[in-house]
Amino acid sequence: FPMKQHLTAVIFAIAIIVSAIVLGNAYWKRNQAPAKITVTGLGETDFISDLIVWEGLFEKEALSLGDAYSGLEKDRQAVTVYLNSKGIAQEEIVFSAVQTRQNTRAEYNNEGRFMGNTFLGYILSQTITIESREVEKVEKTAREITELLNKEIQFYSQAPRYYFTQLADLKIELISKATEDAKLRAEMIAKNSGATLSNLISANMGIFQITGQNSGEDYSWGGTFNTSAKAKTASITMKLDYSIK
Repeated sequence: FPMKQHLTAVIFAIAIIVSAIVLGNAYWKRNQAPAKITVTGLGETDFISDLIVWEGLFEKEALSLGDAYSGLEKDRQAVTVYLNSKGIAQEEIVFSAVQTRQNTRAEYNNEGRFMGNTFLGYILSQTITIESREVEKVEKTAREITELLNKEIQFYSQAPRYYFTQLADLKIELISKATEDAKLRAEMIAKNSGATLSNLISANMGIFQITGQNSGEDYSWGGTFNTSAKAKTASITMKLDYSIK
């Protein structure tokens, strides 16, 4: 019996040791982070804007409100005729509501004390907006708009803004490029480290950025959206996590 009891004790001890090894290995595997590779890919392309938006303002001043409005209406017709002569269609021209303000001059006495405002007349202004797919035509007109000064029309032109109507399709194309770029980087890293790329764990898209070509613009955390340059560069990043084995 003592021999049998001794053998039983040995078997029991071995069972405890084996259980401890198995449980310890399971705990280690459970707490061991799966091996993975994190890479960031870039999708980038240059493009030319296909939509232009140009705004300008003209105004008229007169002592009476009626004279100011009549003068503004006459200028509005002259501006319309001028733009039509440049090939800009009527449906591309949008006039805003007329804005009215009084023109005054501050008066001071010899001691510099404010004595009140002197009424000089009414100033009426109207903004015009042109939106067109014919970018070069509108650009040329915007450069030549100072010709209206010869007609005694006070016209103030703003810099054109440029947009791209196929932006949604462009964004999808860039996401595909960035994803492919990230995958190639992951495969290269895995190969150089002697591992094999396995499943894609996660994919996170970065901020969509549009900058002017050769403008030196910086990216922003909220995304840059350039409207001042006709030639632009669009880019996006994709961050991918792959498991390796």
